[in-house]
Amino acid sequence: MGLSGLAEELAHRRRRFPAAMADEVLARGAMVGSQVEVFAHQRRCMDYARELIREYEAADRAFPSGLVFIARELSGGRGRFARSWHAPPGGLWLTLVLVNTLLPQHGRFYPLATGVACAETVRSFGVEARIKWVNDILVGPAKLAGILIETDRGLLGREEYVLIGIGINVNNDLFPAELNGLALSMKEVLGGELDLQLVAARLLAKLRWNIGLLHYVEARQLAEEGDSGEPPPSHPLLAAWRGLSDTIGRRVLFGFDIQQSPQYEAVVEEIDPGGGLVLRLAADGRRVTEYAGEILYLS
Repeated sequence: MGLSGLAEELAHRRRRFPAAMADEVLARGAMVGSQVEVFAHQRRCMDYARELIREYEAADRAFPSGLVFIARELSGGRGRFARSWHAPPGGLWLTLVLVNTLLPQHGRFYPLATGVACAETVRSFGVEARIKWVNDILVGPAKLAGILIETDRGLLGREEYVLIGIGINVNNDLFPAELNGLALSMKEVLGGELDLQLVAARLLAKLRWNIGLLHYVEARQLAEEGDSGEPPPSHPLLAAWRGLSDTIGRRVLFGFDIQQSPQYEAVVEEIDPGGGLVLRLAADGRRVTEYAGEILYLS
Protein backbone atom coordinates (compact mmCIF):
# COMPACT_ATOMS: atom_id res chain seq x y z
CA MET A 1 0.00 0.00 0.00
CA GLY A 2 1.46 3.35 -0.98
CA LEU A 3 2.17 5.87 1.73
CA SER A 4 0.15 8.49 -0.14
CA GLY A 5 -2.93 6.23 -0.05
CA LEU A 6 -2.51 5.66 3.67
CA ALA A 7 -1.93 9.36 4.40
CA GLU A 8 -5.05 10.22 2.38
CA GLU A 9 -7.10 7.65 4.31
CA LEU A 10 -5.81 8.82 7.69
CA ALA A 11 -6.65 12.43 6.90
CA HIS A 12 -10.11 11.38 5.69
CA ARG A 13 -10.88 9.37 8.85
CA ARG A 14 -9.50 12.02 11.22
CA ARG A 15 -12.07 14.45 9.84
CA ARG A 16 -14.83 12.07 10.99
CA PHE A 17 -13.44 10.36 14.10
CA PRO A 18 -11.21 11.34 17.02
CA ALA A 19 -7.58 11.30 15.92
CA ALA A 20 -6.57 8.69 18.50
CA MET A 21 -9.32 6.34 17.33
CA ALA A 22 -8.45 6.81 13.66
CA ASP A 23 -4.80 6.09 14.38
CA GLU A 24 -5.63 2.95 16.36
CA VAL A 25 -8.09 1.57 13.81
CA LEU A 26 -5.57 1.93 10.98
CA ALA A 27 -2.86 0.42 13.16
CA ARG A 28 -5.05 -2.61 13.91
CA GLY A 29 -5.66 -3.08 10.20
CA ALA A 30 -2.00 -2.65 9.29
CA MET A 31 -1.66 -6.26 8.11
CA VAL A 32 -3.86 -5.52 5.08
CA GLY A 33 -1.65 -5.11 2.03
CA SER A 34 1.55 -5.53 4.03
CA GLN A 35 2.75 -7.59 1.06
CA VAL A 36 1.35 -7.35 -2.46
CA GLU A 37 2.09 -9.70 -5.36
CA VAL A 38 1.06 -8.66 -8.86
CA PHE A 39 0.61 -11.12 -11.72
CA ALA A 40 0.10 -10.53 -15.41
CA HIS A 41 -2.24 -13.52 -15.42
CA GLN A 42 -3.71 -16.01 -12.98
CA ARG A 43 -6.34 -18.63 -13.50
CA ARG A 44 -7.87 -17.84 -10.10
CA CYS A 45 -6.17 -15.99 -7.23
CA MET A 46 -8.21 -17.88 -4.61
CA ASP A 47 -6.74 -21.18 -5.81
CA TYR A 48 -3.23 -19.72 -5.86
CA ALA A 49 -3.72 -18.48 -2.29
CA ARG A 50 -4.74 -21.96 -1.10
CA GLU A 51 -1.68 -23.49 -2.75
CA LEU A 52 0.57 -20.94 -1.06
CA ILE A 53 -1.04 -21.61 2.32
CA ARG A 54 -0.21 -25.30 1.89
CA GLU A 55 3.39 -24.46 0.98
CA TYR A 56 3.81 -22.35 4.11
CA GLU A 57 2.32 -25.07 6.28
CA ALA A 58 4.50 -27.78 4.72
CA ALA A 59 7.55 -25.66 5.49
CA ASP A 60 6.23 -25.00 9.04
CA ARG A 61 6.25 -21.26 8.37
CA ALA A 62 3.69 -18.71 9.58
CA PHE A 63 1.58 -17.36 6.75
CA PRO A 64 1.86 -13.56 6.36
CA SER A 65 -1.65 -12.37 7.22
CA GLY A 66 -2.79 -9.56 4.97
CA LEU A 67 -1.01 -10.83 1.85
CA VAL A 68 -2.64 -9.49 -1.33
CA PHE A 69 -2.61 -10.94 -4.83
CA ILE A 70 -3.54 -8.78 -7.80
CA ALA A 71 -3.94 -10.23 -11.29
CA ARG A 72 -4.22 -8.12 -14.40
CA GLU A 73 -6.35 -10.87 -15.92
CA LEU A 74 -8.11 -14.02 -14.67
CA SER A 75 -8.99 -16.92 -16.93
CA GLY A 76 -10.91 -18.96 -14.34
CA GLY A 77 -12.60 -16.31 -12.22
CA ARG A 78 -15.58 -17.59 -10.25
CA GLY A 79 -18.20 -16.11 -8.01
CA ARG A 80 -20.69 -17.79 -5.71
CA PHE A 81 -21.73 -21.34 -6.59
CA ALA A 82 -18.95 -21.56 -9.21
CA ARG A 83 -20.60 -18.92 -11.41
CA SER A 84 -18.11 -17.62 -13.93
CA TRP A 85 -16.70 -14.13 -13.43
CA HIS A 86 -15.60 -12.14 -16.48
CA ALA A 87 -12.15 -10.78 -15.55
CA PRO A 88 -10.26 -9.37 -18.55
CA PRO A 89 -7.44 -6.80 -18.56
CA GLY A 90 -8.53 -3.40 -17.33
CA GLY A 91 -10.34 -4.55 -14.20
CA LEU A 92 -9.06 -4.83 -10.64
CA TRP A 93 -8.96 -8.50 -9.63
CA LEU A 94 -7.69 -8.84 -6.07
CA THR A 95 -7.53 -11.46 -3.33
CA LEU A 96 -6.73 -10.66 0.30
CA VAL A 97 -5.76 -13.49 2.66
CA LEU A 98 -6.15 -13.01 6.40
CA VAL A 99 -5.26 -15.32 9.26
CA ASN A 100 -8.50 -15.07 11.19
CA THR A 101 -7.97 -14.04 14.80
CA LEU A 102 -11.40 -12.49 15.37
CA LEU A 103 -14.00 -14.09 17.62
CA PRO A 104 -16.96 -15.50 15.65
CA GLN A 105 -19.34 -12.67 16.56
CA HIS A 106 -16.87 -10.18 15.08
CA GLY A 107 -15.59 -12.29 12.19
CA ARG A 108 -19.10 -12.52 10.76
CA PHE A 109 -18.72 -8.86 9.73
CA TYR A 110 -16.00 -9.55 7.14
CA PRO A 111 -18.51 -9.47 4.22
CA LEU A 112 -20.04 -6.17 5.34
CA ALA A 113 -16.61 -4.62 5.96
CA THR A 114 -15.46 -5.63 2.49
CA GLY A 115 -18.61 -4.31 0.86
CA VAL A 116 -18.27 -0.96 2.61
CA ALA A 117 -14.61 -0.71 1.59
CA CYS A 118 -15.45 -1.41 -2.06
CA ALA A 119 -18.33 1.06 -2.16
CA GLU A 120 -16.24 3.74 -0.45
CA THR A 121 -13.43 3.20 -2.95
CA VAL A 122 -15.65 3.51 -6.00
CA ARG A 123 -17.47 6.53 -4.59
CA SER A 124 -14.16 8.28 -3.89
CA PHE A 125 -13.78 8.56 -7.68
CA GLY A 126 -17.23 10.07 -8.12
CA VAL A 127 -19.19 6.92 -8.97
CA GLU A 128 -22.45 6.83 -6.99
CA ALA A 129 -22.35 3.13 -6.13
CA ARG A 130 -24.54 1.38 -3.57
CA ILE A 131 -24.30 -1.95 -1.76
CA LYS A 132 -26.72 -4.77 -2.38
CA TRP A 133 -26.70 -7.25 0.51
CA VAL A 134 -24.37 -8.88 0.99
CA ASN A 135 -21.68 -8.75 -1.64
CA ASP A 136 -22.62 -6.74 -4.75
CA ILE A 137 -21.73 -3.15 -5.63
CA LEU A 138 -24.29 -1.61 -7.96
CA VAL A 139 -24.73 1.54 -9.99
CA GLY A 140 -28.44 1.64 -10.64
CA PRO A 141 -29.46 -1.90 -11.56
CA ALA A 142 -26.04 -2.84 -13.03
CA LYS A 143 -23.24 -4.62 -11.17
CA LEU A 144 -19.93 -2.77 -10.93
CA ALA A 145 -18.11 -5.00 -8.45
CA GLY A 146 -18.49 -8.34 -6.73
CA ILE A 147 -17.09 -9.89 -3.57
CA LEU A 148 -16.54 -13.53 -2.71
CA ILE A 149 -15.42 -14.63 0.76
CA GLU A 150 -14.24 -18.16 1.44
CA THR A 151 -12.63 -19.75 4.49
CA ASP A 152 -9.87 -22.31 4.58
CA ARG A 153 -8.75 -24.44 7.51
CA GLY A 154 -5.06 -25.35 7.65
CA LEU A 155 -4.19 -28.99 7.17
CA LEU A 156 -3.03 -29.21 10.76
CA GLY A 157 -6.10 -27.32 12.00
CA ARG A 158 -4.09 -24.63 13.72
CA GLU A 159 -5.25 -21.65 11.70
CA GLU A 160 -8.37 -20.47 9.93
CA TYR A 161 -7.83 -18.35 6.85
CA VAL A 162 -10.26 -15.85 5.36
CA LEU A 163 -9.89 -15.42 1.60
CA ILE A 164 -11.51 -12.25 0.30
CA GLY A 165 -11.85 -12.01 -3.46
CA ILE A 166 -12.80 -8.67 -5.00
CA GLY A 167 -13.48 -7.86 -8.63
CA ILE A 168 -14.08 -4.28 -9.75
CA ASN A 169 -14.87 -3.35 -13.33
CA VAL A 170 -12.58 -0.35 -13.71
CA ASN A 171 -11.43 0.17 -17.31
CA ASN A 172 -12.85 -3.00 -18.84
CA ASP A 173 -15.93 -1.97 -20.79
CA LEU A 174 -16.56 -4.91 -23.11
CA PHE A 175 -18.78 -7.58 -21.56
CA PRO A 176 -20.18 -10.88 -22.86
CA ALA A 177 -23.60 -10.62 -24.46
CA GLU A 178 -25.27 -12.30 -21.49
CA LEU A 179 -24.08 -9.43 -19.25
CA ASN A 180 -25.43 -6.60 -21.42
CA GLY A 181 -27.30 -4.24 -19.14
CA LEU A 182 -26.30 -6.28 -16.08
CA ALA A 183 -22.70 -5.08 -15.69
CA LEU A 184 -20.83 -1.84 -16.22
CA SER A 185 -17.46 -0.29 -15.43
CA MET A 186 -16.15 2.83 -13.75
CA LYS A 187 -14.80 3.93 -17.15
CA GLU A 188 -18.31 3.84 -18.63
CA VAL A 189 -19.74 5.87 -15.76
CA LEU A 190 -16.98 8.50 -15.69
CA GLY A 191 -16.28 8.67 -19.42
CA GLY A 192 -12.56 7.97 -19.20
CA GLU A 193 -9.95 5.53 -17.97
CA LEU A 194 -8.67 5.48 -14.39
CA ASP A 195 -5.25 4.74 -12.94
CA LEU A 196 -5.58 1.10 -11.82
CA GLN A 197 -2.77 1.49 -9.30
CA LEU A 198 -4.57 4.39 -7.67
CA VAL A 199 -7.83 2.42 -7.49
CA ALA A 200 -5.96 -0.50 -5.91
CA ALA A 201 -4.18 1.77 -3.40
CA ARG A 202 -7.45 3.35 -2.29
CA LEU A 203 -9.15 -0.03 -2.02
CA LEU A 204 -6.37 -1.38 0.20
CA ALA A 205 -6.55 1.72 2.39
CA LYS A 206 -10.34 1.34 2.75
CA LEU A 207 -9.95 -2.36 3.52
CA ARG A 208 -7.32 -1.53 6.12
CA TRP A 209 -9.74 0.86 7.82
CA ASN A 210 -12.83 -1.33 7.76
CA ILE A 211 -11.07 -4.55 8.79
CA GLY A 212 -9.09 -2.60 11.38
CA LEU A 213 -12.43 -1.37 12.69
CA LEU A 214 -13.51 -4.98 13.36
CA HIS A 215 -10.41 -5.55 15.47
CA TYR A 216 -10.80 -2.19 17.22
CA VAL A 217 -14.42 -2.87 18.21
CA GLU A 218 -13.55 -6.38 19.39
CA ALA A 219 -10.68 -5.09 21.54
CA ARG A 220 -12.87 -2.40 23.09
CA GLN A 221 -15.68 -4.84 23.83
CA LEU A 222 -13.33 -7.40 25.39
CA ALA A 223 -11.79 -4.71 27.57
CA GLU A 224 -15.20 -3.54 28.78
CA GLU A 225 -17.30 -6.72 28.88
CA GLY A 226 -15.13 -9.75 28.24
CA ASP A 227 -16.24 -12.33 25.69
CA SER A 228 -20.03 -12.12 25.81
CA GLY A 229 -20.40 -14.14 22.63
CA GLU A 230 -22.54 -11.35 21.16
CA PRO A 231 -21.67 -8.48 18.83
CA PRO A 232 -21.90 -4.96 20.27
CA PRO A 233 -25.44 -3.51 20.12
CA SER A 234 -24.31 -0.63 17.91
CA HIS A 235 -21.40 -1.54 15.65
CA PRO A 236 -19.98 1.51 13.80
CA LEU A 237 -19.57 -0.62 10.68
CA LEU A 238 -23.34 -1.11 10.48
CA ALA A 239 -23.93 2.63 10.39
CA ALA A 240 -21.54 2.89 7.44
CA TRP A 241 -23.22 -0.05 5.69
CA ARG A 242 -26.72 1.39 6.15
CA GLY A 243 -25.58 4.68 4.66
CA LEU A 244 -24.25 2.97 1.54
CA SER A 245 -26.83 0.23 0.99
CA ASP A 246 -29.97 0.40 -1.12
CA THR A 247 -31.31 -2.92 0.19
CA ILE A 248 -33.43 -1.81 3.16
CA GLY A 249 -37.05 -1.33 2.14
CA ARG A 250 -36.73 -3.42 -1.02
CA ARG A 251 -39.10 -6.17 -2.07
CA VAL A 252 -36.85 -9.17 -2.73
CA LEU A 253 -36.66 -12.83 -3.53
CA PHE A 254 -34.43 -14.70 -1.07
CA GLY A 255 -32.50 -17.94 -1.46
CA PHE A 256 -29.14 -19.50 -0.69
CA ASP A 257 -28.65 -19.99 -4.43
CA ILE A 258 -31.10 -17.50 -5.81
CA GLN A 259 -30.66 -18.51 -9.45
CA GLN A 260 -31.35 -22.18 -8.86
CA SER A 261 -33.44 -22.34 -5.68
CA PRO A 262 -35.34 -19.18 -4.73
CA GLN A 263 -37.09 -19.74 -1.41
CA TYR A 264 -39.48 -16.91 -0.62
CA GLU A 265 -40.53 -13.34 -1.30
CA ALA A 266 -40.15 -10.69 1.40
CA VAL A 267 -39.54 -7.03 2.18
CA VAL A 268 -36.19 -6.11 3.75
CA GLU A 269 -36.82 -4.23 6.99
CA GLU A 270 -33.41 -3.82 8.62
CA ILE A 271 -29.99 -5.23 9.31
CA ASP A 272 -29.69 -6.56 12.86
CA PRO A 273 -26.77 -5.95 15.27
CA GLY A 274 -25.14 -9.20 14.13
CA GLY A 275 -25.20 -8.26 10.45
CA GLY A 276 -28.22 -10.41 9.59
CA LEU A 277 -30.86 -9.29 7.12
CA VAL A 278 -34.29 -8.85 8.75
CA LEU A 279 -37.08 -9.69 6.32
CA ARG A 280 -40.89 -9.57 6.48
CA LEU A 281 -42.31 -12.56 4.61
CA ALA A 282 -44.83 -11.74 1.90
CA ALA A 283 -46.74 -14.97 2.46
CA ASP A 284 -47.70 -14.56 6.12
CA GLY A 285 -46.06 -11.40 7.48
CA ARG A 286 -43.62 -13.24 9.75
CA ARG A 287 -40.19 -11.72 10.40
CA VAL A 288 -37.11 -13.81 9.73
CA THR A 289 -33.40 -13.01 9.96
CA GLU A 290 -30.90 -14.44 7.49
CA TYR A 291 -27.13 -14.40 7.99
CA ALA A 292 -26.21 -16.07 4.71
CA GLY A 293 -27.73 -16.33 1.27
CA GLU A 294 -28.50 -13.84 -1.48
CA ILE A 295 -31.35 -11.71 -2.71
CA LEU A 296 -32.85 -10.64 -6.02
CA TYR A 297 -34.52 -7.24 -6.15
CA LEU A 298 -38.16 -7.35 -7.26
CA SER A 299 -38.75 -3.61 -6.95
